[in-house]
Amino acid sequence: MTPTPPLFLLLLGLIGAQATVDLRTAAAMAAGLCKTRPTDIVFIIDSSRSVRPSEFEQVKVFLAKVIEGLDVGLNATRVGVVNYASRVKNEVSLKTHRTKAGLIKAVTKIEPLSTGTMTGLAIQFALNVAFSEGEGARVKSPDISKVAIIVTDGRPQDNVKDVAQRARDAGIEIFAIGVGRVDMSTLKQMASDPLDDHVDYVESYSVIEKLTKKFQEAFCVSDLCATGDHDCEQVCISSPGSYKCACKDGFTLMDDGRSCSACSNSATDVVFLIDGSKSVRPENFELVKKWINQIIDKLDVSESKAHVGLVQYSSSVRQEFPLGRHNNKKDLKDAVKKMAYMERGTMTGQALRYLSDSSFSPNQGARPGVAKVGIVFTDGRSQDYIGDAAKKAKEHGFKMYAVGVGNAVEDELKEIASEPTGEHYFYTADFKAMTQIAKKLQINICQEEDPCECDSLVKFQKKVEDALQALTKKYILYKSMSKRIALLENKIV
Repeated sequence: MTPTPPLFLLLLGLIGAQATVDLRTAAAMAAGLCKTRPTDIVFIIDSSRSVRPSEFEQVKVFLAKVIEGLDVGLNATRVGVVNYASRVKNEVSLKTHRTKAGLIKAVTKIEPLSTGTMTGLAIQFALNVAFSEGEGARVKSPDISKVAIIVTDGRPQDNVKDVAQRARDAGIEIFAIGVGRVDMSTLKQMASDPLDDHVDYVESYSVIEKLTKKFQEAFCVSDLCATGDHDCEQVCISSPGSYKCACKDGFTLMDDGRSCSACSNSATDVVFLIDGSKSVRPENFELVKKWINQIIDKLDVSESKAHVGLVQYSSSVRQEFPLGRHNNKKDLKDAVKKMAYMERGTMTGQALRYLSDSSFSPNQGARPGVAKVGIVFTDGRSQDYIGDAAKKAKEHGFKMYAVGVGNAVEDELKEIASEPTGEHYFYTADFKAMTQIAKKLQINICQEEDPCECDSLVKFQKKVEDALQALTKKYILYKSMSKRIALLENKIV
């Protein structure tokens, strides 16, 4: 039975993951790479008697700073402000201001109402009026978020539980901010789940500004293309909180939605030659298998296009599966996952000879006239001579890629790799960085013109040229003869 990890380790992992997300968001904000997804936001602010004028000014500063971090615009974030006490006043509607400057100026002009605390009435007003299409709210859609941010410092004089539930049922996400002697149970009745994310408390209005960053980050959607958090091979097109991949002119987007091919219709035979020596170690061998499957994801695997074979070597060579046995990505990747680790030595030269003599032979599934690609992975110096075998593979016309990790010798990798070597050999010191090599390694094999067709075209062109030359000579001869006949006719007359 597998031992269960201690609870604190699981919690530590979760905290670490969340910290990574938070740091990424903060970095995006600092670099100006932050956008807000299309959102209708309505601030519902308590200006009852218990809120002093100076404290109300601090609330307005808080609102202005949150607005400063938003991507305000007709098609981005729209902002409204509802002011309440015993009565409710719609200070700023969602349709009024399209710029941050205009919004912030409107916020600075809001005056406190200084009466009771009818929080339930204010939520009902927001539901019926502030979030209505007539006031500038957009039609309910999965692409448009609806958010209410309530700021209050006391106990409401009316019921909030039921009306808050109706607002949440209508698709409004509610954040509840409590100040000073606020009733915490009321905040929890109003706020959306999870409460830890939607309920905030500060001791006084003087420190409410510390919540600014939280709300800026809550609405921040980093530009994943700009931050590099994407796996597009060529072109990344950003959208709020997401992205899609595209290709440069002359390339075609593959079925994986990430990779690009210069020759999407080309048939290719690809064989992986994988070092399974003892120095790799079992945990790293699992990373190698994941790396192979990353590259398979980029191939257009089918009966008529890319075929893949897999060979593992150490002190001996073992074919895991030949070309053409698996002609869909799922079966291929499952077969790669099942590859057992050999251990022992590193006979790369022997493996390269096997690749040339066996892997790309017709009886092992290789197709005549189809481009051949060998991808060699190793983590150390070969224990036998590789020069002749590497040269032979390239003389056969195989396109050879060499990938090294750790103690791999870069001179050996360059000897294995096809020209230009800069595009065909890769090295990293760390197995965990292999995923980056998978992104960089491009297998773009274009179908060459049929030499027979080219020869035929050249021969046809030569015949046409010869015929034209013959016609030209006949025409010149004809002109000469015509002149002579004309002279003779003149003499006879």
